[in-house]
Amino acid sequence: MNDDPYTLIFEPPDIDTYMALRREAGMHSRSVAGAARALPNSLFAVQVIHDGESVGMGRVVGDGGCFYQVVDIAVKPAYQGRGLGKRIMREIRDYLLREAPDNALVSLLADGEAHRLYAQFGFAPTAPYAIGMAWYPKPAPL
Repeated sequence: MNDDPYTLIFEPPDIDTYMALRREAGMHSRSVAGAARALPNSLFAVQVIHDGESVGMGRVVGDGGCFYQVVDIAVKPAYQGRGLGKRIMREIRDYLLREAPDNALVSLLADGEAHRLYAQFGFAPTAPYAIGMAWYPKPAPL
């Protein structure tokens, strides 16, 4: 008998769930149009389901060969501190170990204290060798 109250599903969330998880986890918003394009183009996605509701997610995007980026790691605040972020990252790591060719670059941007989680999976700051940079060509209105 499985006493685990959580189920993992390996598909991106629908747009409403995606937007809600990002919002509830305190992440920057993304446009509905952007999410509609992005979600089906995920290389890998995992959701944590509890009582029929998605309470966590993570995705991998990229070109599927040389470059991969870990994105959208989000767990609803009421479910944080239960190891769900680690479960999401374990699934992502397993996917990358299976699928990424030799010498592929896997990157991510760590918000706030999330770098502590990612460090447990081998991620390290790139500075001073490289410095992460970002550009928003069409910033969201305030």
